[in-house]
Amino acid sequence: MSAGVAQSGTVDLPLGSVEEHFSASDTRWYRLIWSSTKARVGIIMLLGFVLVAVFAPVIAPYEGTRTDFAPLLPPSGEHLLGTTTQGGDIFSQLVYGARVSLLVGLFGGLAATAIALVIGMISGYKEGTLTDDILSFVTNVALVVPVLPLMIVLVAYSEVRGVPLIVFVIGITSWAGHARAKRAQIITLRNRDFVTAAKFAGEGSGRIIFREIMPSMTSLVAAGFVGAATGAIGAEAGLSFLGLGDPNTVSWGTMLYQADAQGAVAQGLWLWVLVPGLVLALLITCLTFINFGVDLLSNPHLRED
Repeated sequence: MSAGVAQSGTVDLPLGSVEEHFSASDTRWYRLIWSSTKARVGIIMLLGFVLVAVFAPVIAPYEGTRTDFAPLLPPSGEHLLGTTTQGGDIFSQLVYGARVSLLVGLFGGLAATAIALVIGMISGYKEGTLTDDILSFVTNVALVVPVLPLMIVLVAYSEVRGVPLIVFVIGITSWAGHARAKRAQIITLRNRDFVTAAKFAGEGSGRIIFREIMPSMTSLVAAGFVGAATGAIGAEAGLSFLGLGDPNTVSWGTMLYQADAQGAVAQGLWLWVLVPGLVLALLITCLTFINFGVDLLSNPHLRED
């Protein structure tokens, strides 16, 4: 496209330079996010969690699923946080549990974001058509269905337990809100000059939606992914705490479930309950902090001097 004018926010850009504009912006987006103090703290915290998950076999003194130690040992040099009533090393379980939370957050967030992108953007671009009516109806139904009870039913009646099932359930139950936001955004963009020029050039709807319009929604997509990943981590912990997690893996949610089932608080085993809950809260907090930095990409009024 070599003629016309496209608007991005309050800046007028030649149509031919729309993609170049976003490419140039991509080289500075990390600086903008890093300029936020909250985002910097969140990124450093998240990097720490990732390093712990990647180097879990090196950091943890024992396998997370190992339960052949003496039960109820106090914190010591051999067991930094003591042992559980079943003879498991709490510190090792804590380290290996970071892997499950990060994997569920990553793939659960990706699944929910992908579904929201496809449904929301196609629905918005086809506004007023039968396609939009069908996709909007599906989105509205997904919005009014209680998510947590639906997750519990889907996981409880499944014959297979594990991280893939949790990711699948989170993906198909957590996309509706993000799809509605993306539909509203694409409606405001689909009549811009650069979209009209793409139509006149004979480009198909799929290419226009995902090649021409979606780059204008990068910050919205990124913010949606971070929010979806945060929700996925909380959902996995909640389902595992209810006893619906994979009994063959160790996660912070299953640690809390076992602590509750074994009466850890009544026996004075506060570390067994406090530590996994604390690290789970810290992980969700760091993702929330990162979202503050992502918001700077779409809202200049939030940018710090």
